[in-house]
Amino acid sequence: MARLKTAEKESKSEVVEAVNPRKNIFEAIDLESLELTMAALLKAGVHFGHQKSRRNPRMSEYIYTTRNNINIIDLAKTVERLKEALEFIVSMKKSGKQILFVGTKRQAYDLVRDIAKYTGNPFVVERWLGGTFTNFGNIRRRTRYMTRLQEQIAKGELKKYTKFEQMKKIEEAEKLDRRMGGIAEMRDLPGAIFVTDVEADNLAIREAIAMNIPVIALVDTNVNPAGVTYPIPANDDAISSLTMILAHVCKSLR
Repeated sequence: MARLKTAEKESKSEVVEAVNPRKNIFEAIDLESLELTMAALLKAGVHFGHQKSRRNPRMSEYIYTTRNNINIIDLAKTVERLKEALEFIVSMKKSGKQILFVGTKRQAYDLVRDIAKYTGNPFVVERWLGGTFTNFGNIRRRTRYMTRLQEQIAKGELKKYTKFEQMKKIEEAEKLDRRMGGIAEMRDLPGAIFVTDVEADNLAIREAIAMNIPVIALVDTNVNPAGVTYPIPANDDAISSLTMILAHVCKSLR
């Protein structure tokens, strides 16, 4: 599939982006005129679920009908649940608490990173690090180490090491940044997490539940929404659907 790029292609795209920085997706969206309507959600393909055979019984209340063997999500329920989630998100902002955005699927990568940067919140787009919540003290020590190492590199303080040692430290800093860069400024446990795929990021949800952190998540027709505090029934694969839902979240955090 198109989203399953090779490592070589990904590395090339990173080089291109470094030379010609990509504009944040949410800077190109007119958030002020964004309306939460069934018609807008329909146009974005939010209603398309998975095949009937993959239907999770616990999602039945959110399914309107089945067409051509595809479950169709009830957009009236999507509007209702999204409004509830947005009200909670606004309350998080007013209380000064962060929301950790999680989206490790390839098609969610740019969107999750962009909304987090646009709204000043932490994010995870690489593999979830076990213990991010349940062993937060250790994770925080690693991010502080990463930050110090990056500062040393930027200030040219590695010259006291051999070229080989310098290279290894630079490689370590790059690896840490890929895995932990998005949570470097997360000094405390977040007030909530926003997950774009319940199945792909189930470990993040389990840790959030263990630490009593509210979970906001897109729930497609094939997943079990149990454990999600604020479920948003929606297509969690199509970029148009992800963009639409996250644009509303972005608007609420402005």
